[in-house]
Amino acid sequence: MPKGREIYEFCPVQHPADDPNSDIITTHFDYHSIDQNLLKLDILGHDDPTMIRMLQDITGIDPKKIPLDDKETMSIFSSTKALGLTPEQIHSPVGTFGVPEFGTKFVRGMLEETRPTTFEELLRISGLSHGTDVWLNNAQSLIEAGTIKLSEAICTRDDIMLYLIKQGLPPKPSFKIMESVRKGKGLSDEQEAMMRQYNVPEWYIDSCKKIKYMFPKAHAAAYVTMAFRIAWFKVHMPKAYYTAFFSIRADAFDSDIMCHGVEKVKNKMKEIELMGNNATAKDKDTYQVLEIVLEMYERGLSFLPIDLYKSHATKFIMEDEGIRPPLNSIPGLGTVAAEGIDEAKKEGKFMSIEDMKIKSRIGKTVVELLEKAGCLKGMSQSNQMSLFG
Repeated sequence: MPKGREIYEFCPVQHPADDPNSDIITTHFDYHSIDQNLLKLDILGHDDPTMIRMLQDITGIDPKKIPLDDKETMSIFSSTKALGLTPEQIHSPVGTFGVPEFGTKFVRGMLEETRPTTFEELLRISGLSHGTDVWLNNAQSLIEAGTIKLSEAICTRDDIMLYLIKQGLPPKPSFKIMESVRKGKGLSDEQEAMMRQYNVPEWYIDSCKKIKYMFPKAHAAAYVTMAFRIAWFKVHMPKAYYTAFFSIRADAFDSDIMCHGVEKVKNKMKEIELMGNNATAKDKDTYQVLEIVLEMYERGLSFLPIDLYKSHATKFIMEDEGIRPPLNSIPGLGTVAAEGIDEAKKEGKFMSIEDMKIKSRIGKTVVELLEKAGCLKGMSQSNQMSLFG
């Protein structure tokens, strides 16, 4: 969309015809009736560099100088101690909520089972979590059974070729086996025979045959390096970390639920937990943000009130007393309206609500949302001038 515009200005939107009560909003037209008129770009976005840049800007610390062997940072991948918390406080034995690559429930489960203590082990876990049929029903079962340790599991593509060369296989067939396995094509009879000839264990051959897709080690190294730098800020500069996280990665942030103390957060989490399989995608996204908000409160940090003049349109701001949420964290107040207000207030304070509406080009609904959030206290409805003063 052109900057500052919304999809519904160009194309009608509606709830799905077969489910009018759904939270989902779709375009009114079939995709093929508009695909000739709208330019569609598929761009793979990555939040981590944006987050690292914001952390650098608000702390003045060069992330490239962060030591990748910092013991306290490393410890959150296996415990919550460095955060000053108990597992009971955040319902997790590891402290990686919000850490890229290691924050999802799936990967936290892997951390609980493997308890990594070195950077190299984090690389292995990244490879396992990005592959298909590499961890589940494969490496996980082998580690649980005591057949192998994490350090012996097949985790990235490169592991296969390097291991086979070490076992004595010539480089070319080692490379071909790696390529076949990483693409999910398994092993040919000749390849299996050659692996046995060089004493490759049966568990290794079986593991290769199950794999559908494998991650390259260089990708894992790049991802884990960024994740570790972000985790360092989480451990050592928590206020900056939560400010950046909520600004960049918390699309489901809702100030009504999250800015009013720890009890309201816990109650909402229980409510979503009780929904079980009936929880919507939106509820699940909200729950993931609530986990991090709970952790932030438990670490002694809090949110400041949303303020018409002090709050940014879209970014959270780190202040001495706490973290100030942006205008667009008010439920229902969109980014375009928030940016309109942000731009208009640069000219000075608004004389009245009417003055704000005209200058910011916002409607009655946005005014009501601001009033409900307590942002318009003490502001008069209109500019009243006495002609006979």
